[in-house]
Amino acid sequence: MGAQVAGAGSSPSSVSTAGTGLLVCGVLAGPLFVTVTAVGIVTRDGFDLRRNGISQLSLGDRGWIQIANFILAGLLSIAFALGVRRTLRPGAGSRSAPVLISGYGLGLIATGLFLVDPGVGFPPGTPDALPDRLSWHGAVHAVAPPVAFGLLIGVCFVFARRFAGQHRLGFAAYCAVIGVVALALVFWPGAGGSVRSAVAVVVTSTWMTATALTLLSEQGEDRRNGPTGRSRAWSAVHPVE
Repeated sequence: MGAQVAGAGSSPSSVSTAGTGLLVCGVLAGPLFVTVTAVGIVTRDGFDLRRNGISQLSLGDRGWIQIANFILAGLLSIAFALGVRRTLRPGAGSRSAPVLISGYGLGLIATGLFLVDPGVGFPPGTPDALPDRLSWHGAVHAVAPPVAFGLLIGVCFVFARRFAGQHRLGFAAYCAVIGVVALALVFWPGAGGSVRSAVAVVVTSTWMTATALTLLSEQGEDRRNGPTGRSRAWSAVHPVE
C-alpha cells in the first residue's frame, strides 16, 4: 500500500505546527492544575489536606474555581492526546497512548462536573464525618478519579515500553518508576489517602509535562531534518488504508 500524498488536505508542515500547539497543552495542563489546587489548599477556610481530598475544593462559595480547574485540565489533556496522535512516531504506544490520555482527560472533566459530597468538616459547617449515603453525583465522582488515575498510570507504562524500545533507558525507567509510585500512592489502602492522592497529582503532572517536552523535542528534530524528513514522518503516520 502506498503512502497518502502530503498535498491532499493538510501539509506535513501544517500538521507539525498544529501538533506542536497541541503538545504544548500537555506541558501546561499539570502546572496549571497543581498551581490552582495549591492556592485553594492554602487559602480555603476550613480545608485541611490531612482530612479533605482536593475534590472537596469544588464545594462551597469558591468551588467553581476548582470545578473549572478540573474541566480545563481535562480539556488540555484531551488536546495533548490529539497532539500525541498527530505527532507520535510509529511504534509502541502510538495508538494506545492517545486513547489512554483522552480517557484520563474525560475522567478529570467528570470529576469536575459530578461533585463530591460534603463531609469531614468541609465546607465549614458540614458534619465532621463522611456522609452516610452517597448522592448520585457523589457516586459518579467516587469512580471518576480512580479511573482517571488508572488510565494515566497505564500511559506511564506505555511510554516506558516505547522509550525502552528506542534504547532511551533513562526516560523509560523514569516513566516506569512514576507509574509504580503513582499506583502505590493512589491505590494503597490505609490512612492518609488525601495527602497521598495530592502527592500523586504532583508526581504525575510533572511526568506529563516532562513527557510533552520530550515529544516537543522530537518535533524539533523532525523540523531540523528539513522537508524530506517531515514528509517521511507524515507518510508514516498517515498511511492509506
